[in-house]
Amino acid sequence: MRWTTRIAAAALVAVLQACATPPAYTPPPPAAAVEARVPVTILVSIDGFRADYLQRGVTPNLNRLAAAGISGPMRPSFPSKTFPNHWTLVTGKVPDHNGIVANRMEDPARPNEVFTMATDDPFWWNATPPIWVDAEQAGIRTATMFWPGANVAFGGEAGGGHGAVKGGTRPQDWQQFNQAVTGEQRVNAVLDWLRRPAGIRPRFLTLYFDAVDTAGHGFGPDDARTTAAAAEVDRQIGALVDGLSVLHQPANLVIVADHGMAATSSDRVVTLGEAAALSHVVETGPYASLTPLPGNEAAVEKALLGRHPHMECWRKGAIPARLRYGTHPRIPAIFCLAETGWLILDKPPEKPFAGGNHGYDNQAPEMAALFVAAGPAFRHGTVPAFDNVDITPLLRDVLGLPSKAGLDGDDAPFRGLLQAR
Repeated sequence: MRWTTRIAAAALVAVLQACATPPAYTPPPPAAAVEARVPVTILVSIDGFRADYLQRGVTPNLNRLAAAGISGPMRPSFPSKTFPNHWTLVTGKVPDHNGIVANRMEDPARPNEVFTMATDDPFWWNATPPIWVDAEQAGIRTATMFWPGANVAFGGEAGGGHGAVKGGTRPQDWQQFNQAVTGEQRVNAVLDWLRRPAGIRPRFLTLYFDAVDTAGHGFGPDDARTTAAAAEVDRQIGALVDGLSVLHQPANLVIVADHGMAATSSDRVVTLGEAAALSHVVETGPYASLTPLPGNEAAVEKALLGRHPHMECWRKGAIPARLRYGTHPRIPAIFCLAETGWLILDKPPEKPFAGGNHGYDNQAPEMAALFVAAGPAFRHGTVPAFDNVDITPLLRDVLGLPSKAGLDGDDAPFRGLLQAR
């Protein structure tokens, strides 16, 4: 046999022996242990989600959370506007005490400035710390995926030009609001924060949706497009819950709205008439706030003070006490409140319109706001109507922060509905 043949034969024998000898057993790598995660708390705002939208049959995820946890109608603080109520929800003080008294306001200390919903100068916000400041000081890492005021360096001071701020406290992670960021992207941002290593993972987070409010303003609360917006945000809540499940992340969800929504139209308008020309008008809409120009005080008061069809006006110091509004220097001298569904304008509208608005009496049923809370901290039950100043004390309980003196609300509505710690 030639050597090449011998080599081939030897190779064949080696192959056959290899096939006949079972390989050594190599066990699969052990499955990664599931991390035992500490529960996080997520405060979710669905702007403009009226309490009764839950009964429209398009919110299965929110209804499921309500069935497992606690729910009930929540009264916004007055005025039932976006920025005042978002700041109330995280400070536990009514707008008259927390300093954010309107979406648009002026301050005698800054006569040449106007606060709008784009203002992040700490001067306007520094009266009352939001809960993420107290949490950070207690060693609880926080993150805010949008929330009015969360981009403000609380306690800081503007200076240095180009919007620079000296000092102040913000959440460890925060995002500047941009309406173009989709609901899906907002949810994914929260979930991405929770994928972090434990050392830099937030324990208190906020999440904000504006689509329901936008639809309510544009089309009115009873329009099918507003219902569709509620259904879409509900799907995003479902995506958040599913994402938390994949991460094996226990979470206490506190889902709220800042106010409800009432139908409005050009057929229901009250005009201020000549009183507007004799005054500096700060805001119009569901309410009007104005200060008479020097020398015109008596004429403006004679024209406005008292009851009118679909409107009532007061000096700021005489606003009904139940509204808890009227002592702050940022509130103008005269305040007029429209009947729910009516609007106060400085002059008649130029063309017909229909839609929705808020800012009315905070006890009006149309202003009632969503409240649902579910997670390991909560038992199942319902709460009767309560004021939104009680949300901050509830969050402090869930986060393990001590009670805080001087708040306008307390945790009384929720006692007996929280799991023992």
